[in-house]
Amino acid sequence: MEIFDAVIVGSGPAGLGAAFALLEARPGLSILILDREQYSTGGLRNDCKMNFTFPIGFPQENWEREEAEHYLEQVKAVLKPNILPKENLLTYQKRAERLGVELLNVQQTHLGTDGGLELIKQLTTRLQEKDVKFALKEEMHGISESEHVIHTDKRTIGFKSLIIAPGRQGFRFLQKIMDDLNVSYVDHIVDIGVRIETRVEHYPIVTDYYDPKFMFPGKVRTFCTNSGNAYVVQERYHTQHNEVYHSVNGHAYSKKRGSGNGLANFAMLKTVRLTEPLASGQQFAEILGMQADVLGGGRPLMQRVGDFRLGKRSKESTFNDDLYDFQPTLKSASPGDISLATPSKILRAIWKSMKQLDTIIPGILHPSTIMYYPEIKLYANKPQYMDKHFQVVKDVYFAGDGAGTSRGITAAWASGIRVAEGILSK
Repeated sequence: MEIFDAVIVGSGPAGLGAAFALLEARPGLSILILDREQYSTGGLRNDCKMNFTFPIGFPQENWEREEAEHYLEQVKAVLKPNILPKENLLTYQKRAERLGVELLNVQQTHLGTDGGLELIKQLTTRLQEKDVKFALKEEMHGISESEHVIHTDKRTIGFKSLIIAPGRQGFRFLQKIMDDLNVSYVDHIVDIGVRIETRVEHYPIVTDYYDPKFMFPGKVRTFCTNSGNAYVVQERYHTQHNEVYHSVNGHAYSKKRGSGNGLANFAMLKTVRLTEPLASGQQFAEILGMQADVLGGGRPLMQRVGDFRLGKRSKESTFNDDLYDFQPTLKSASPGDISLATPSKILRAIWKSMKQLDTIIPGILHPSTIMYYPEIKLYANKPQYMDKHFQVVKDVYFAGDGAGTSRGITAAWASGIRVAEGILSK
């Protein structure tokens, strides 16, 4: 049986950040990075937009501004981002303020999905040159805490320190590990919303500010804006009973891939904080996802704003060049009525925010604009940590979005550094 100084489960930004930080301090450490997928995963792979301004991505119950900014400087030192310029920011901010809406000024960079893949290759190559081992297409199934070993679908591996950083899609897996380790946690927060798709000329702010972060009253926010060569995609999830449901997401290619399709997409998400007796955000989200799948025939729903405003469902005939001016990029989505699938309290809050956004940036409520449903973000595990380094039991640490330590690439990387510092302090 092989024994490593550090075993890292998850090859996304949290895992990579931990590996780089460990090796910078202790070049001779033996490190294994394990991932169930056949390639390195995480937010770096999907669109690869990064934010370098607190509090974006940093859950404030775990991070203070000063320490987050300290770690962000270390993230920049490794990733060397080219910060995107902004124009006309003050104009948009003044419009927003009149409505009680906040537009954050965030340092950003965007590599696109193709650029993200190239960055992953560079980062993994640098780690392999430092003798880090990668075990892709290998899945962790369990842990023997007292023996300091993990069990995968292929072997048993020993560790001196274990970092579990599976990302958002590892939400359920992480809960199983916490149950096995008797780690207390709560799971009562979830983001539910729609993904908006429209022409760039109907949302021209993206030519001035790549991923504008609007914060609306009612706990609604814009999230993950893509433009130029932008596409809406479908993601497949499994419930705790192995039933399937789908969520939507967005990505874009870099300018290297040509002039693009002239479209923009972004999420409008409402944060839902559940209270007793219903305490599981995961279960709540699964129910909503399955309900949408039933109405969409096993596919996400899509509806034109023009139909929604008239109280009509969208049909196949709605999505043609005769009536509207662009085709949906997620052609597999099912035309329908999202109001049948979305809880009214959530939909009312999102629609109110969309009307405010249309006042700030006239055009977003053009009849051709498409609303895709659902977009669900599952990163609300709140484990009880032993210390500020996200240790859950002796020598076992969590990091990244799935563990609630971050909400995005740069904060996930920062959480990996913070875990590494905890390990090195021993």
